[in-house]
Amino acid sequence: MSSFESFEPSDAAVASVTKSVRKIELQAPATAVHFLGDVAAFVNGEETVVLADNEGESTQLGVHGGGILCATSDGKRLITGGDDGKVVSVDAKGKIETLAADARHRWIDSVAVHADGTVAWSAGKTAFVKTKDAEKSFDAPSTVGGLAFAPKGLRLAIAHYNGVTLWFPNMAATPEVLEWKGSHLGVMFSADNRFLVTAMHEPALHGWRLADAKHMRMTGYPGRVRSMSWSVGGKLLATSGADTVILWPFGSKDGPMGKEPAMLAPLQAKVTAVACHPKHDILAAGYSDGTILMVRIQDGAEILVRRNGGGPVSALAWNAKGSLLAFATEDGDAGLLPL
Repeated sequence: MSSFESFEPSDAAVASVTKSVRKIELQAPATAVHFLGDVAAFVNGEETVVLADNEGESTQLGVHGGGILCATSDGKRLITGGDDGKVVSVDAKGKIETLAADARHRWIDSVAVHADGTVAWSAGKTAFVKTKDAEKSFDAPSTVGGLAFAPKGLRLAIAHYNGVTLWFPNMAATPEVLEWKGSHLGVMFSADNRFLVTAMHEPALHGWRLADAKHMRMTGYPGRVRSMSWSVGGKLLATSGADTVILWPFGSKDGPMGKEPAMLAPLQAKVTAVACHPKHDILAAGYSDGTILMVRIQDGAEILVRRNGGGPVSALAWNAKGSLLAFATEDGDAGLLPL
C-alpha cells in the first residue's frame, strides 16, 4: 500500500497488506515495542531486547539480569527498568548503557524519558530524575504506579494511590497534587499540555484539565485500560479495554466532559493494544484473539494486518515517519509491516 490516501479495505488491499508483514524471530514473547529511528526494539519479558531493521534482520541483546518490568523511548534510545534494580538504555546500534542502579536493589517499576534526554524512574514509593547535571528524588505518598514527563518544561507526573503528583525537579516549589480516590497506574499528558489522563486499577480512566484541575471521568469499560494512544494533533485518545476501540474527544477546552466516546472496529474479542499513526488519522488495533487491524478514524474503514489465531496482541508501535508498523503477541509472534 503506497499511500494512506488510497486506504481502501478491498480484498486485494487486505491480501497485499497481510503478505507484506515481515516476520521477526523472537526467543521469548515481547511485552513492548518501540522504534529507534527505523529500528524496532522488541522488549522481551525476561532479560533481552531484540533489535530488528526494516528488512526484518534481527539482533538479540542481553540487557538485564532478570525480568524487564517497564520500557519507554524518545525515538533515539530505549529506556528499560528491570527487577535487577537497573535502568538501562539501548540505542539503534545496540549500544547498552546502565544509567542507574538502585542502591537497595529494588525493582524498577516505571520509566519515562523527556524530549531533552532527561530520564525518570521509580522504585517503590520513590521517583528519581537524572539530568545531565544531577540526580534528584521525590517520595510519593504510596507506590508509584506510572510516570510521564510534560511536553513543555521539566515537570514529572507521578501516579500513585489517590491521585497524581506534579513535580518540578529543578524547582523548589511545592509539588501540585491532583486528587482522585483509587489506584492510578499509567499516566499521560496530552501533546498540547492541557490535559493529564491516568488509567486506573478499576476499568476506568480519570483525567484533569491542568489549567484548573477540573475532573474528567471516563468510565463504562468492561475491563482495565492497559493501552492508550493520542491521535495526530491530540484531538482523540484511543484506548483498549473493550471489544471496540474507544476514542475520547479532547479537541475542545472541556475535553471529553459531557461527551460520549466514539467506538470503532468492533470484534468478538477485546482490544488489547492501540497505536495511533503519527501523521494520519489512522490507528492500529490489536485484539485478544491475535487480530490486528488498521482503522481509518474518519469513517471506521478497516484493513486486516494480521488474522486471528494465537495469543493476544501485546505491543504495537509506529515509527516516527509512519512508514513502519511493529507488533508482538503474548505467544512470541512478532512482525514488521512496511507501508
